[in-house]
Amino acid sequence: MKVFNDELVAEACRSQHVTDLSHATIGEVLLVAQYLEKKTGIPFIRMDQGSPGLPANRFGIEAEKAALDRGVGSQYPPAAGIKELKDAASEFVKAFINIQITPRSCVPTTGSVAGSFGSFIACTQRIPGKDKVLFIDPGFPIQKSQLRILGIQWKEFDIFPYRGEKLRAKLEEEMKDGDIAAIVYSNPNNPAWTCLEESELQIIGELATHYDAIVMEDLAYFCMDYRRDLGHPYEAPYVPTVARYTDNYILMLSSSKIFSYAGQRMALVCISDKLFDRYYPAMAERYHDAGVFGSTFIAEILYMITSGSTASTQYGYAEMLRLSCEGKINFVEDTREYERRANRMKKIFCDNGFRVVYDYDVTKPVGDGFFFTLGYGDMTGEELLVELMGYGVSSICLSTTGSLQQGVRACTSRMRDELYPILQERMQAFAEDHK
Repeated sequence: MKVFNDELVAEACRSQHVTDLSHATIGEVLLVAQYLEKKTGIPFIRMDQGSPGLPANRFGIEAEKAALDRGVGSQYPPAAGIKELKDAASEFVKAFINIQITPRSCVPTTGSVAGSFGSFIACTQRIPGKDKVLFIDPGFPIQKSQLRILGIQWKEFDIFPYRGEKLRAKLEEEMKDGDIAAIVYSNPNNPAWTCLEESELQIIGELATHYDAIVMEDLAYFCMDYRRDLGHPYEAPYVPTVARYTDNYILMLSSSKIFSYAGQRMALVCISDKLFDRYYPAMAERYHDAGVFGSTFIAEILYMITSGSTASTQYGYAEMLRLSCEGKINFVEDTREYERRANRMKKIFCDNGFRVVYDYDVTKPVGDGFFFTLGYGDMTGEELLVELMGYGVSSICLSTTGSLQQGVRACTSRMRDELYPILQERMQAFAEDHK
């Protein structure tokens, strides 16, 4: 039996001005869930918003407080970022990815959202006629919302049937017209938690070079592929990256998940040194500057979006990166709780008739981590989302992420020990009601 009947869910939708729950955004699902919780006092199993479910890293907090005590709050931060953070970022990339990027090419942004917003502008303005973005989906819906704001067109495809060598032909098909300015994906993937393997990253890198496209690699869930023993500074295995296979790349490194520092909105855009120094006549003409990618990105684009990133938070992020390189912070073990949660949650769902939709990478099963995907019988993703809401479980539909598969995304971050028995009880009821 449902926890919330259809009439109560419909009331919540009307109250929160959600016209169609089946196609609701993350924010709209959140509003409906919060309304039902507040009205009834019955807790929801919150699998909707990907907000960290662990305490913020204490070293970052203390470093940020110390910076404020030193008086940095009274001065504007430099647009390119403080030296301490740029140096720490360069070293962090070397320690955990084994890639050399000079400090000048590591630029702090107000979260990766601001980083991708500015990168979309720079990538699509550098060469006339090369003005579209290609998404390797499923992916982060907000990035397409950014392109709507900017008036930038995009192409997209669901990677589900194009793993391994099949990816090459699909990318060739999408890029052959020569109008792709940037390629975007997350690795590990939000929402599927799939991970691109080295052979696939090599394909992407080779075609990015061939067609002169810039790869925007979103590493929000850095070192969170717990199937591999990542996270030991200056030791293999290193984080897989397209940067080994092309000079046309921008890496986005967020503090939100690996250090649970989401509230401070701090990330890094790490640009290939060769791309940073590359001259584009179209940029020089538009901005009346030197037309150099890196300096135009910082001074003419990014500064217009955020006017620099919060100074004290830059010091906090720098300290966390520095201590990670020294082995004094083990952020991989700190976040491994998400792996344990995903394992327990998946078992409850699968024991009650659900299946994992994106269940395999090229050579091995998808790991456990921050997200996973669920399908049930022949239900569409939209139907499943709505039906789960009635059982007090909130999620988002895979179709909103560019996926063509039927199912929903589940996030592990808000799960707590006392909720597992409740989840088991509700999914058992779901299975009995949907035989």
